[in-house]
Amino acid sequence: MDKKTLSERDVCSKFITPALTAAGWNSVAQIREEVSFTKGRIIVRGKLVSRGKGKRADYVLYYKPNLPIALIEAKDNTHSVGDGLQQGIEYGEILNVPFVFSSNGDGFVLHDRTGTFPQKEQNLGLDQFPSPEELWRRYASWKGLTPAIEQVVLQEYFDDGGGKEPRYYQVNAVNAAIEAIAKGQDRILLVMATGTGKTYTAFQIIWRLWKAGRKKRILFLADRNVLVDQTMVNDFRPFGAAMAKLSTDAKTIERADGSTVSLATAMDKKRRIDTAYEIYLGLYQAITGPEERQKLFREFSPTFFDLIVIDECHRGSASADSAWREILEHFSGAAQVGLTATPKETKYVSNIDYFGEPVFSYSLKQGIQDGFLAPYKVIKVHIDRDVEGYRPAKGTVDRDGNEVEDRIYNQKDFDRTLVLDDRTKLVAKKVSDFLRESGNRFQKTIVFCVDEEHAARMRQALVNENQDLCDANSRYVMRITGSDTEGQAQLGNFIDPESKYPVLVTTSRLLSTGVDAQTCRLIVLDRAVGSMTEFKQIVGRGTRVHEDTKKFYFTLMDFRGATSHFADPGFDGEPVQIYESGEGDPITPPDEAPTTDEDGKLLPPTPGEDETVVDGEPHDISIKGDGTGRQKIYVDGAGATIVAERIEYLDREGKLVTESLRDFTRKALRKHFTSLDAFLRRWKDADRKQALLDELADEGLPLRTIAEEIGKGLDPFDLICHIAFDRPALTRRERAENVRKRDVFTKYGTQARAVLDALLAKYSDEGITNLDDPQVLQITPFNSMGTPLQLIRQFGSRADFQNAVNQMQSALYEEAA
Repeated sequence: MDKKTLSERDVCSKFITPALTAAGWNSVAQIREEVSFTKGRIIVRGKLVSRGKGKRADYVLYYKPNLPIALIEAKDNTHSVGDGLQQGIEYGEILNVPFVFSSNGDGFVLHDRTGTFPQKEQNLGLDQFPSPEELWRRYASWKGLTPAIEQVVLQEYFDDGGGKEPRYYQVNAVNAAIEAIAKGQDRILLVMATGTGKTYTAFQIIWRLWKAGRKKRILFLADRNVLVDQTMVNDFRPFGAAMAKLSTDAKTIERADGSTVSLATAMDKKRRIDTAYEIYLGLYQAITGPEERQKLFREFSPTFFDLIVIDECHRGSASADSAWREILEHFSGAAQVGLTATPKETKYVSNIDYFGEPVFSYSLKQGIQDGFLAPYKVIKVHIDRDVEGYRPAKGTVDRDGNEVEDRIYNQKDFDRTLVLDDRTKLVAKKVSDFLRESGNRFQKTIVFCVDEEHAARMRQALVNENQDLCDANSRYVMRITGSDTEGQAQLGNFIDPESKYPVLVTTSRLLSTGVDAQTCRLIVLDRAVGSMTEFKQIVGRGTRVHEDTKKFYFTLMDFRGATSHFADPGFDGEPVQIYESGEGDPITPPDEAPTTDEDGKLLPPTPGEDETVVDGEPHDISIKGDGTGRQKIYVDGAGATIVAERIEYLDREGKLVTESLRDFTRKALRKHFTSLDAFLRRWKDADRKQALLDELADEGLPLRTIAEEIGKGLDPFDLICHIAFDRPALTRRERAENVRKRDVFTKYGTQARAVLDALLAKYSDEGITNLDDPQVLQITPFNSMGTPLQLIRQFGSRADFQNAVNQMQSALYEEAA
């Protein structure tokens, strides 16, 4: 056997895998091959959606399931033994794996990140691969794991037998938290972008600590009823009878599969607590409050819980004067794990002050790059009244007949102190026009308004713009706000992918956080969002990918300039600490300390109108009025028009660029092909033209959409020459006719000429580029001409058939080359 003729897979199966099993690695439980650990970035250009290639490791070696400790990158034997090492090191850093190996079947090269081997890198023979026990000993020494800590760290994950596995970053988060807690750290912060599975991650942390006997009574805190209910019937379901909700209201919940489950409650009607359970889930608001009688958490002794997990801990749980903080301080002896998507807090508190630096972070940007989160397209709409302001003409009166104060009203006034109904109608029309032009008026949509009254008016304007669909079902447009009982009753249907209605939802703050709206495709911002924390949460409503409904990206339609946050360097960076205590200072921000924003500017001592209410249930302060007791001023007939609109695309680096699809394609192609000659050489040398097009598609440059925009039936060759290098373009039909005029088929028999002519017609009509693929001969009209084998025999051999087609393709582009 000549090893150099073997494929990479053959090298793996014949040399690398046997070397691993000989070293003691279990092929079923410890060795995984071709491990894909990212999904591949979703790339959006206009209406076109494509995925880049995901990252895949040739081997990942696990000491225990979901505890990876080594990685191997394999190459075929035409490469040297260490050629895969650099790629393996990159993957090892992502997977948090310290031992990286490269192999070509002759041996191994080891890269050691632990410093426990004599050398950083060394060569090993095929029979020298370390055993699982040796690598684990070195790993444990590197991590400082004592036997007692090892017992916890090695506790296995929950496995439901259905094949669901945690994603790589969830494994990293869980393992980091377990290790920290096992070592005695009692304040843990995990930062994970919205939509990355924080609750599932929390479940695996709790499960492993509970099963290991390290934590026996656990409290999971959230600030939304729907979050607790979803958690109990979904991620926390395996806890079964050991789990109960701190509530007096019994409830039956329908699961996604149609089955129902009754939630166990740990409180009777007299609000007495049953202390027989081990896993408790509760709302902050249900167990605490401003009055002493509401502080039910005091019914538990301070040592009752030994683990508390705080979901969405950015919303005030770390604030020194927060009622929620009382709970954490009452159980101060318990390990406390905070989960958040937005570690950058409001201007007067930072959760990092309480929990310490995160033990693990996974950002929105990384989630989009990995393909687990949906990218976004931003549509910015500028209304004349917002840009120019509004100054009422002398003597203008409002609806009540009162003269409107003569001053310039700007964007901050609209819908808060001054209502221009024409502006509201214009926004509703623009949203409705977008849905119509997209071809799908049933895209789940959230419209964020200034307050509940604004949300009610926006609902009415949307109803009038979509009268036909509202006649078919009145739930097509609904308001869902804190005080709207009917609307809140439809929240479950809105977030249910299987439920068609409601479709368009108006809200103020209720839907900005914690609602798992998987199929939300459009987010409309018609209010200012001054808080970076809230802005990230609002963006998070759209970042979930839902492949079953082909939801791969979402759109932000911004009427108020809120997406200026995208330009903020802190939008998706590392956690930012607002308050920093010096030596001898209290760990929490003092109440009297002056507070500043990111630029160092002084802020008011109390939250402003653009900040999120973080203490207790977020709610709207005023249904009518601006919160100061002043009534809103309603002015009719003022008019409003669109003065500017632009669409911004995400480029491959995740940056927003404002340009046409044609301009973007031109720049990207010129970056790929430095000159026309360079492109012509690549095209001529490519035996399979489709392979070159697939290469472009993998880089986010599929050409179908730009072809549709130009609408000329151009060949990809002509598209590239025309778009990138300004060459005159021929249509596919013109190219096919030129080949027929030159009569290049005369040397073939009658049936072979018929096959080539039919292939040419396929190219002309449908733009097929993989003409040399014999599978093409299985479709119409070839299947009526004979079997693929019979047709290929008209040319001689398969190679003769492919050579004939390649000559025909060369003739197609002859005059250009």
